[in-house]
Amino acid sequence: MMAVKYFHHALKFRKEVCIGCSHCMNVCPTQAIRIHGGKAELTDNRCVDCGKCYRACPVGAIIVEQDDFSRIFEFEHRVALIPNVLMGQFPEQVSINQIRSVLHELGFTHIFEVEHGTRVLEGAMKQYMEQHGRKKPLISTFCPAVVRLIQVRFPGLTDNLILLKPPLDIAATYFRKKLIDEGAKSKEIGMFYITPCAAKIAAVKSPVGDDTSDIDGVINMDFIFNKVYTSMKQGHKGKNFCQVPSLYTLQPEEMLWSLTEGESSRMPGRSLAIDEINNVIEFLEKIENGENADIDFLELRACDQSCAGGILTSGNRFFTVERLRNQAREVEMENLPHYHQEVDESMESYRGFLMENIGVKKVLPRSMEKLDEDMKQALLKMQMVRDIMALLPSVDCGLCGSPTCNALAQDIAQGRAEITHCIFIQKKYEQKDWLNSKDSMEILKEIWGEEKFGSQKN
Repeated sequence: MMAVKYFHHALKFRKEVCIGCSHCMNVCPTQAIRIHGGKAELTDNRCVDCGKCYRACPVGAIIVEQDDFSRIFEFEHRVALIPNVLMGQFPEQVSINQIRSVLHELGFTHIFEVEHGTRVLEGAMKQYMEQHGRKKPLISTFCPAVVRLIQVRFPGLTDNLILLKPPLDIAATYFRKKLIDEGAKSKEIGMFYITPCAAKIAAVKSPVGDDTSDIDGVINMDFIFNKVYTSMKQGHKGKNFCQVPSLYTLQPEEMLWSLTEGESSRMPGRSLAIDEINNVIEFLEKIENGENADIDFLELRACDQSCAGGILTSGNRFFTVERLRNQAREVEMENLPHYHQEVDESMESYRGFLMENIGVKKVLPRSMEKLDEDMKQALLKMQMVRDIMALLPSVDCGLCGSPTCNALAQDIAQGRAEITHCIFIQKKYEQKDWLNSKDSMEILKEIWGEEKFGSQKN
C-alpha cells in the first residue's frame, strides 16, 4: 500500500543529472535519501526541506522548484512580500529604496516587508507564553524546516510548538485585507513571497496547522537578486526614490527578527537561540531526554545564521548579518517619533482582525520511525529491525544505498531492501557459498547503477 504523503516538497531530484555520489544521502539529517540504480531517491515523509542535500550536490542534480515569475502578471495588484534578509544580499552602496524601486519596475505594484508582522506576533507570543507557561520549553514556529523536523524526528515535542502564524502569514493576511478594504477584489490580488529557503516554499504550498495560505506564489531569492542586480548593472542606477505607494520602514528589532537571537532576545524568561539543523537536532535530543527542562523559550532555525544562511541567498551569510545589523543601527539612530506612524496606525487598526486569525491548528506528529499504520504490524516490524540490526556490522558505510545500518534494517522491515544489500553480509554469504560473486555484483549494480561497473565487465 502506498504511504500517505504528508508534505509538499520544494526540493526536486533530477535523475538525468544525478551521478549517485551519495553526498546528499550522507548529509541528510533525517535520513530521507537512498541510492537506487545509481540515482538518489527521496523518501517524502522523512524530508523537512532543510536544503542540506541541495548544498552538498556537486553536479546540480537537486533544484528548488519555484513559481514562474510571469505569474505575477495574472493579477492587477501584485504584491511582493519580501524578507528583510533580501536587503542584506546587496553591496552597501545599493540603497534599500533602489532595490524597492527596481522591484517596482519589474512589475510589482506593492512591496511589503514580512517582518512588519512581528509587531503583532511579538505580543501574541508573550501572551501565549503566559497562558501556556507550564509547558517548557515553548518552541517558535518561525522556521518551517524545524517544525517539520519536530514532526518527523521529535514527534513527542509537537505539543511544545507555539501555535501562532509566522510573520510571513500575518503580513500576507494584513496586506490582503488592507487592499480589499481599499476597494480591490480578492481575486485581483496576487501575493508573492521572495523566499530565502526551500522550507518556506513547502510551508506555503502545504501549510502546517492551516488549511490554506494567503500567499499565491513563491519566487526564489537568488532569482530575484540576479534580476534586480542585473537591472542595476544594465543602467538602472535608482533614483533613491520608490514609487511604491505603501512604503513602510521596519523598526530595528523587526529588521533583526529573522537573524539568530531575533526572537529569543524579545521573549521573557530564559530563552535560547540555536541555529544550524545539526545543532538543533543535538539540542532537541537533550530536551527529549528531559535535560534543560527549565528553558522557557527556544528559537530554533535550520540554517547557520538563520535566514541569512538560507540556501537561496546569494550573499555571504556573515556579511549579510553585518549589513542588516548596520542598517538596524542606522535606523535606530535616525529614529523619530513620527517615523513609523503610518504603518503603526494602519496595522494597529487591524490588530483585532489579525489576532482573531493568528492561531493555527494543532501540529500533528508524523513520526518517520513509524513502520506501519497498523499497530500490531508496526510492533512486529520493530522486532524485525532489532533482529536485523543484530546481523548488521553497525559501521554505517552506506554501501548498501541506505545512510546507516539502522536505516537499512528499517528498509528491509518495510520491504524496500534486502539483507544482501549489506556488503559485509554478502561476503559472509559468499564464504558459506550461499551467494556467488556474480550475484553479489548484480546486487551492487542494482544499488549503484550499471555505469559504475562498466570497466569491470568481461
